[in-house]
Amino acid sequence: MSDFSDNIVNQRFNRVFQELEKYNLIKGKSDLAKRLGTYNHVINSILKGQRNITVDQLQKLFSAYGIDANYIFGSSDDVFIDGYPAYGEIPTRSLLDRQSGARENITLIPAKAMAGYATELQDDKFLQNLQKFSIPNMPGELMAFEISGDSMTPTITNGDVVVCEAIERGSPLRDNNVYVIVTDVVVAKRIQQVRDGNTVTGLNLISDNDAVYKPYPVELEEIRQILKVKCRLTSYAIS
Repeated sequence: MSDFSDNIVNQRFNRVFQELEKYNLIKGKSDLAKRLGTYNHVINSILKGQRNITVDQLQKLFSAYGIDANYIFGSSDDVFIDGYPAYGEIPTRSLLDRQSGARENITLIPAKAMAGYATELQDDKFLQNLQKFSIPNMPGELMAFEISGDSMTPTITNGDVVVCEAIERGSPLRDNNVYVIVTDVVVAKRIQQVRDGNTVTGLNLISDNDAVYKPYPVELEEIRQILKVKCRLTSYAIS
């Protein structure tokens, strides 16, 4: 039987599989096989170096999970297009992963402080008085927001904490992904960009619990800050 394990594409596919499992974006080989339009034994054979992944399977992999094609072909070290999973899915971890220690780089905004954050997000004193924590393998200066309510159920449930990275105004956004949007209030929503020609003029904010909560628009000038959601911390069991 041929050994395809020296193929750089197959080697990188093995790493992608590990990353997808790590971020809870797949539930094993059968889940990935379904998304790639193939069978469990085919994925198993690719991972074992017994066959090559096909072009069609690669295209589905890129589309479904935001995998960087440059990574697969060996010209980039970033597995995901934005350096982390961002195609509609939110990596999920336990609230127990939070740690206190010397490198506390994540500032927690509890639900009761949301209104204050919206009006005082540039106030260093306000931020300094908030609790900080860290999570293994999550570097950088990050913000964490405690979410109340059920508007984003089942993606985000009441009491979950979303860990976010603030992005520069004018940075590219991705439709159908979850962001924290700060206007005069703080909300976590999926977005759809509203355009006038090639210019983004606003966002439609969309709840996953759309049977109860309807989408609504915000103009760009209303938005004080946009934060990209990196992961969700939950006290519920993670499957």
